[in-house]
Amino acid sequence: MERAHIISIAKSTLEIEISELEKLKNRIDDDFAKAVEIIHSAEGKLIVVGIGKSAHVGNKIVATLNSTGTPSQFLHASEAIHGDLGVIQKQDVVLCISHSGNSPEIATLVPYLKSYSSALIGMTGNKSSKLAEFSEVILNTHVDMEACPNKLAPTSSTTLQMVLGDALAIALMELNDFKANDFAKFHPGGSLGKNLISKVDQFVSPQKPQVTEDAPVRDVIISISASSHGITVVTDQEKIIGVITDGDLRRMLMNGSDITTISAKDIMSANPKTVEKDMLAKEAMKILKENNIGQLIVTENGKYFGIIDLHKLLDEGIN
Repeated sequence: MERAHIISIAKSTLEIEISELEKLKNRIDDDFAKAVEIIHSAEGKLIVVGIGKSAHVGNKIVATLNSTGTPSQFLHASEAIHGDLGVIQKQDVVLCISHSGNSPEIATLVPYLKSYSSALIGMTGNKSSKLAEFSEVILNTHVDMEACPNKLAPTSSTTLQMVLGDALAIALMELNDFKANDFAKFHPGGSLGKNLISKVDQFVSPQKPQVTEDAPVRDVIISISASSHGITVVTDQEKIIGVITDGDLRRMLMNGSDITTISAKDIMSANPKTVEKDMLAKEAMKILKENNIGQLIVTENGKYFGIIDLHKLLDEGIN
């Protein structure tokens, strides 16, 4: 098969699914708004039920809802009819996803889903189905054409389910006034969460090199060499006076200075860039980038607290 034909297949698939999405957009009405209101006002959680490909979609919808502030749980239809219905509490809302709405498991299950929950919302492409019959609200995912060339494999239909799930999640986010910092609370291990909530003190090195302003060059070299930062801080009782880098030492030696007469205050750079330990790490990264430097001196109430390193922040996903 030629590449041009492969590309043509891909474009045709997208055209079919985009066409079905346009139809879905035009069907969004009060039923969608009512579904959102029911979920938002529920005293319990949202239980998402599905089977087959709809089960995979349901799991994704649950993941999106949980990460955006709507407590949700997935329940597989075949497991539900074999004992797992107990997960549903009377204060919960159920969203049941089934393209046909009439698969044997769904047809058996829907009366119980309705009676065990506070409300049943059906997401189906068949408004005459068993699922639609028992649902308080129907989210219509009817498609005229699957993208599959045999018109059999769920393609357009699962795309509509996924997109409608996203629309529910976004609408609920707006109703819940769910902000970026709220999102970060549910993503503390990812780079997104770290960038939104991580503070500088989480990334401060355990090494804390420092010398006094009267320290001889030998002590300066030892202090710099004892840490991995290539820098030491000149302090006076934890008050920061300046910094000395390994570059400062090289420049001093290249100038031919008599190192026996030189102390830290003679080669230090005064007024170094500093950040408070409770500053957001992403703000510290911005300062590092803007000033093209590798380290920042971290302070606590104006006193020397430690060092934060550019490479450490990059390794942790701070950008």
